Amino acid sequence: MDDSASINRYQLAEFGALLAEPARAAMLLALMDGSARPAGELARAAGVGAATASAHLKRLLEGGLLSVLVQGRHRYYRLADDDVAALLEGLALPRQRVPAFRPTTADLALRMARTCYRHLAGQLGVALCGNLLERGWLRSASDGLRLQPSGADALIAAGLNGDQTQGLLRLRGRGCLDWTERRLHIGGPLGVALTGAMLDADWLRRNARNRVLQPSADGLRRLAVIGIRIEPLPEPE
Repeated sequence: MDDSASINRYQLAEFGALLAEPARAAMLLALMDGSARPAGELARAAGVGAATASAHLKRLLEGGLLSVLVQGRHRYYRLADDDVAALLEGLALPRQRVPAFRPTTADLALRMARTCYRHLAGQLGVALCGNLLERGWLRSASDGLRLQPSGADALIAAGLNGDQTQGLLRLRGRGCLDWTERRLHIGGPLGVALTGAMLDADWLRRNARNRVLQPSADGLRRLAVIGIRIEPLPEPE
């Protein structure tokens, strides 16, 4: 075994060790919405005290899974980058091998549309990616996924802000494997900016309590204009 194989082996073992502690896993999950949070808030999410949280955050920083923003005396922690978010999202794939269960409305909402770090995931995210690719509005290039001018025109015609949407043409995206749908949605800078444009246009609305993104009635109508049809969720029982 050469040195590079040994390094990869130990890096993988370290990554597993970081995630094996439930409190650290809870902190990482709390940051999957792309937010930056203070240590006290992450301590509450993990159900641990301040000193324990500090030790866990130190390990996650040293392991390269978190970065920290310093504003005056305050420190805010967030996931290091999209690659970390994609790894964490991908780890959820084995959950789909468990026996089928009767989903709650909350489960259905999470599966329909949610943030994967800062971009759109779930049934809506997969449908958006597939539709844009099928129509040639999004193309896979050597440097990633690229929105085409025809795609920008279609999104603008459907109601997205013109200047904002034209700016998407300069950004690169990537396919991110969706853990509930097992198909690709749009990740990377393009996915983040496209999701932001849909939020600004009120096609999507954030849920303050979790990662769910709720399509508005107007958003569903406008998405249907470009061929994306998602049935609204049933009312809670």
